[in-house]
Amino acid sequence: MSMRLGSRLRAALAAAEEDQIVLDLAGIEHQYEALARELPGARVRFAMKACPVDDVLACLAGRGAGFDAASPGEISQALGAGASVHDIHYGNTVKSDQNIVDAYRLGVRDFATDSVEDVMAIAAHAPGSRVFCRLATTGAGAVWGLSRKCGCSGEDAVRVLDTARLLGLTPSGLSVHVGSQQMTADAWQDAVDRLTEALVALRDRGIQVDHVNLGGGLPALGYLDRSGRPLDPPLDEIFATIRAGVARLRQVAGADLDIVLEPGRHLVADHGAIRAHVVRMTARRQLSGDREHWLYLSCGKFNGLYEVDQVQYRLLFPGHHDEEHVPAVVAGPTCDSDDTFGAARFPVPVPRSVASGDPVWIVSCGAYSTSYTTVGFNGFSPLPLNLLPGEHRAKAHA
Repeated sequence: MSMRLGSRLRAALAAAEEDQIVLDLAGIEHQYEALARELPGARVRFAMKACPVDDVLACLAGRGAGFDAASPGEISQALGAGASVHDIHYGNTVKSDQNIVDAYRLGVRDFATDSVEDVMAIAAHAPGSRVFCRLATTGAGAVWGLSRKCGCSGEDAVRVLDTARLLGLTPSGLSVHVGSQQMTADAWQDAVDRLTEALVALRDRGIQVDHVNLGGGLPALGYLDRSGRPLDPPLDEIFATIRAGVARLRQVAGADLDIVLEPGRHLVADHGAIRAHVVRMTARRQLSGDREHWLYLSCGKFNGLYEVDQVQYRLLFPGHHDEEHVPAVVAGPTCDSDDTFGAARFPVPVPRSVASGDPVWIVSCGAYSTSYTTVGFNGFSPLPLNLLPGEHRAKAHA
């Protein structure tokens, strides 16, 4: 189910004479609509960290999306993009007293939590708010597991939400995150099992939550693994598992249980691309005695491609067709040795004749290309943005 480069992105990349990130707002809108069709009735709250670009937020808000914010700064940005404060939750379980104060002053009344200490702080600085408790997951099957730092056991979740009730907060829900770029349907099945067990335990304590947040993790389609093979996540199976899981959760908690999702990369990754250029193609002998080709690009880990440690992006070389390719290690322009795409044992086929200045198109870069970037490490600035317009047809979310 690998992703092809869309015609709008292809045309914009071909027209670009300078390096840039290109985001297709219409493609993002269509992706949102496709998700709404797959999981009808679910409330979508876009994980802002994936692409904190005002126009992206505005086009999603216009389609009916809310926002998963991780800081008061993100809350302010979502409000500025046209979101209703009632469609924004503070989804970060890590927050200081001042963070809570600032979010409350901005009008947010929905807070994620995973500890008694955090609940006590919310009660003190955001009185009367709603809290949902994040359950821990293993992260198994995901490219980025996201385990341990956030989330608690089901037993702790009962204690956390019971404490919230005693302190005058509303224990409103449970949440999970199965890991970013989750590649298995089993992860969602395991999450539903954990949620079901916690819902039963909460019911036994007289706590009836009104929603379950299934978090992020929905994958993008256009990545390669570090060996250069398409990742091809089983998206149809994942959606079928989620729909079955929602039915099961509603059997336990009631038919009116609301379902929330926090997609990030799933909505934006495949609708962004980077126009970069070749810095240099070299061939040199390593200490091992092996002779290697290295392709250095004008952008890398520190200015748009932070996730190259775990995934490989498809590289297209316009103007170099049907010619001999050589295996090359691909790296960014900085002097940092970590600025290398994946592992050197998995080189990328590169046209032998590429020369300094030749354009290179990097596909499926719409997620984290703007947020995971430095302000100018080694003097290489963040890439400018080129936003292809959306369709500007606002819709109320089902």
